[in-house]
Amino acid sequence: MKTTSYYPVLMTDDVAGTAAFYKEHFRFEALFQNDWYVHLRSTEDKKVNLGIVQWNHETVPPAGRARTQGLLINFEVRDADAVYERVTAAGLPVLLPLRDEAFGQRHFITADPNGVMIDVVKPIPPSEEFLAQYAEGAAGN
Repeated sequence: MKTTSYYPVLMTDDVAGTAAFYKEHFRFEALFQNDWYVHLRSTEDKKVNLGIVQWNHETVPPAGRARTQGLLINFEVRDADAVYERVTAAGLPVLLPLRDEAFGQRHFITADPNGVMIDVVKPIPPSEEFLAQYAEGAAGN
């Protein structure tokens, strides 16, 4: 299988509100939108996409109909500190404050209106202990 694109689709009962959240706070734009589905793309990188669907829409099989929960999505950025300042100034919840991790991340975690956790990550050099656990060339920053 040759994959041509990959993106998460969040299931919610507030499609418009969820789309507005990602547009306002994470610089997405709508490429397609109607009352039950919105397809967003980052205004900063066209390869970064996100879908938002009405959780109980007929295109979602009955066995899978639920609001998104238990999900953590990562946005890798160049400047986690700047995003942290912007997010906290906007009053978004901070579930994990900005900090450095020995495994090679400077990050913080916030949440969208549905409770989906958003981990904003800037890669940093890992400690020697964690560096040994990376595949060759994978820890490049």
